Amino acid sequence: MAQHQSIQIPSFKGELLNDAPTLDKYSHDASLFEIRPQLVAFPKNAEDISTLVKYVKAHKRNNPDLSLTARSGGTDMSGGAINDSIIVTLERYFKKIGPVSKTGATVEPGVYYRDFEPKTLSKGLLFPSYPASREICMMGGIINNNSGGEKSLVYGKTERYVKQLKVILSDGEEHTIKPLSNEKLQKKLAEDSFEGRIHKKVLRLLEKNQDVIARSKPVVSKNSTGYNIWDAWDGKTLDLTKLLVGAQGTLGITTQATLRLVAAKPLSGMMVVLMPSLKNLGNIINALLPLQATSIESFDEHTLKFALRFFYSFRTTLGWKRFIMLGLSFIPVLNKMLRFLPHFPKMILLVEFEGKRQSEIDAKIDAVEHALRKFDVTMERARDKHHEEKFWVMRRESFNLLRKNIKRKHAAPFIDDLIVPPPNLPEFLPKLYQILDRHKLLYTIAGHMGDGNFHIIPLMDLTKLRERNKISAVLQEVTDLVVKYKGSLSGEHNDGLVRGPFLDQMYPSKVIEIFSQIKTIFDPQNIFNPHKKITSDWSYSEQHIRKKF
Repeated sequence: MAQHQSIQIPSFKGELLNDAPTLDKYSHDASLFEIRPQLVAFPKNAEDISTLVKYVKAHKRNNPDLSLTARSGGTDMSGGAINDSIIVTLERYFKKIGPVSKTGATVEPGVYYRDFEPKTLSKGLLFPSYPASREICMMGGIINNNSGGEKSLVYGKTERYVKQLKVILSDGEEHTIKPLSNEKLQKKLAEDSFEGRIHKKVLRLLEKNQDVIARSKPVVSKNSTGYNIWDAWDGKTLDLTKLLVGAQGTLGITTQATLRLVAAKPLSGMMVVLMPSLKNLGNIINALLPLQATSIESFDEHTLKFALRFFYSFRTTLGWKRFIMLGLSFIPVLNKMLRFLPHFPKMILLVEFEGKRQSEIDAKIDAVEHALRKFDVTMERARDKHHEEKFWVMRRESFNLLRKNIKRKHAAPFIDDLIVPPPNLPEFLPKLYQILDRHKLLYTIAGHMGDGNFHIIPLMDLTKLRERNKISAVLQEVTDLVVKYKGSLSGEHNDGLVRGPFLDQMYPSKVIEIFSQIKTIFDPQNIFNPHKKITSDWSYSEQHIRKKF
């Protein structure tokens, strides 16, 4: 074990590493940023995290830059999992999955979602807010980013499914946080304790500002910007989990979550919609919304081309048997695409329905065909699960595919999670494409089209200054456009280094002040994950854009 030269924490039982390969690895997540930490800590248990918090708390006065940034899978696209002090990685030891039942399931932050889902499905249950990165992300990131995904159109985001959290707060102790009302809330407010004081201060803040909070709520179906001050207090129940979920580790470090599950639907059906152009995309989405699909997902022609070009790389995700079956199932799809030659379809929509009876699903797919008949699209019903899988693999693996296989251009997620109300799409989208094309960006588009949530990933050579200079200009123009059309800068990927600096353009100054007070109430010494969300600054972020890959 390599101990950090200047930081000694004798009671810490896990590993403290500062060798060059470790620091290099934890200088990056899935974002376009690079920040080299001083130390990487691998805590073995909650007591180790408490030790770290108490150490930073005791030494913060003499070393103001000391901080802790929690990390699980490192797949964060906003730079939320990197920082310049101590990285606390939970991927090695926090791997426990507790009992799974109809009443819920407990899980630790270092558990891969791909390992959690089989445990729930074995009971006929599902955690429905998993993201598209389901094969590589961990539960800690899902909770702390308030993730959503392909089923969020019906099921919503992670905030709906968190029943209780165990969290190390800035006093260095582990606290159990859950919704409180009636006598339990009054008892908590009467406590002369750190946890009691937090509840009192938060309640006072939310009650005092309830009018401005209500007026400032984004009019979109999902939002991961700022802190969720809109759902933490409903006049009867104070639920601090609503603030912690999606806080990106800036208020404390999660050690365990108790989650609510839903019954898994046994049957599904899909209509695949191939679009020769994007000009009617907004109108098509609005035509589909009344049909109440479980998912309306998408990926564009660039993603399709990359998927075909790097098709062989899917073998590591799928295994050889599924990989071979996937390859064979592509043959009829390629025949279907002959009508688009010499071009590919500009966008592929996946419209999925779930249910208990196949007749109901078939009727809904018939309704899709009827609703889209007036548009210039090609439609294909997925025959079975194998037929559906090839499209889901391309949709779910799109970003990972780019990140691993594009060598000269880097996947640069900085406008990757914007969301606008679907009725605004017909006006919004042409103006968005004008910005991207005017700056001569090559980009892929995927996302949750039913929510109006777009994941736009430019492919850029960031070794060149002229390319890096585009980021600030495009980010500002897109921010202005999203705000104009009543959207949010992040539907599910969170603020981090990339969107936090622009929160003051999305919210009035009073709301920014409320966010700042929430941070101060929980973390007065700024111990947890600085430079993110409300403490972020674009000049700092811009200095840390990667130049080498």
